[in-house]
Amino acid sequence: MPTDPITTVPSADDETWHGIRLRWWGLAAGVLGGIFDTSLLSSLGVTFEINAWDAWPLIAAYFGVSFAVLGYIFGSLTESRRRERRATAVMQTQAEVIAAARARLAQSEKLAALGQLAATVAHEVRNPLGIMRSAAQTLTERLPSGGEMAQASAFIIAEIDRLANVVNSLLGLARPLQVESRPVAVAELFDHATLLAGGELEAKRARIQRHTAPGLPLVQGDPDLLSQVLLGLLANAAEAVPPGGIITLDAAPADGAVRIHVSDSGPGIPPELRGQIFDPFFTTRARGTGLGLAIARHIVEAHGGRIEVGDAAAGGACFTLTLPAAQGRALAA
Repeated sequence: MPTDPITTVPSADDETWHGIRLRWWGLAAGVLGGIFDTSLLSSLGVTFEINAWDAWPLIAAYFGVSFAVLGYIFGSLTESRRRERRATAVMQTQAEVIAAARARLAQSEKLAALGQLAATVAHEVRNPLGIMRSAAQTLTERLPSGGEMAQASAFIIAEIDRLANVVNSLLGLARPLQVESRPVAVAELFDHATLLAGGELEAKRARIQRHTAPGLPLVQGDPDLLSQVLLGLLANAAEAVPPGGIITLDAAPADGAVRIHVSDSGPGIPPELRGQIFDPFFTTRARGTGLGLAIARHIVEAHGGRIEVGDAAAGGACFTLTLPAAQGRALAA
């Protein structure tokens, strides 16, 4: 976990001693500068006399004291500026921490509201849906195949299944995740997700390109949940790319973590929508539920990671998962 930036602020004693050192160094530099300037003028033939008395020591002392005062003031001003910069940095850091805490609180409140909604929907809708599906299935079996009534019955069953999936997605988003974490190879996650997404990929004749950096660390996480995230991203990419499009899976190490990119050659996601696509129920699809990416973020954050979206090199969308690497494990081949 990253260190809290607020805890890295120097102590008051460190700040005080640093300021004292700056002032005294400024004072010392002023004294030396005064003596040097006076000696330089004397070496150039300039004489300092008062009533035929050699006033060089007096002038040297005057310059030394004057420059010392200026040096002390300069050191004080420098220290003040440094303190202002430090205070500004601390306030900015604290503001960022507070904003992040507020965002987490807002997300928690959304999930709590979704939990109540999901419980109500599951209780009130699931049982009637099951009864309707059973009745429609029985009706389908008794109707002649290929007729209009059989097609209508099949359509009813498909819509019931879609509603049931929405209910299950709601429950999955609101229910606390049970993360069974273990070290897992990224290649294993890629294999599992690609196999599960085979139907969507074949329907679009999409081509998968894979690349993993040499010596890639193992990921610390739940392989089933992480495969679910990758499966959802692959399904979205397959829907976005044109027929025969390219979907790229890429993974590389990144400062104690593993960064996984899922990019496609589709139209991409407009910048003005990128801050909303992970919100529950936000969707740009006519028949989308807006829960897939929200659940993906829920899973990734439960692993101590993050998910982001940007532009792919081919011009489409690029989703980036940053996941913690397994500590003390051999690197994946």
